[in-house]
Amino acid sequence: MMIRFRLSELIADKAFKERRVVPLTEVAEGTGIHRATLSKVLNQPGTNVGTDIIDKLCRYFRCQPGDLLMYMDEPPVG
Repeated sequence: MMIRFRLSELIADKAFKERRVVPLTEVAEGTGIHRATLSKVLNQPGTNVGTDIIDKLCRYFRCQPGDLLMYMDEPPVG
């Protein structure tokens, strides 16, 4: 089992709604979260972040934690 962040989907949704590109640096500036941390969340499955990061992302995207996080069963090994 693993928690997956839906950050890329939220960025894409924001870009679509606003009809423009939303760069990661803009999300970093808008949330106060370092760009490297956001990059980790985007690119490293299973990244462990604190509730402060989740809070900032939810506030920025005006969403609930369930919109940002998704529980996934890991596929069986072998």
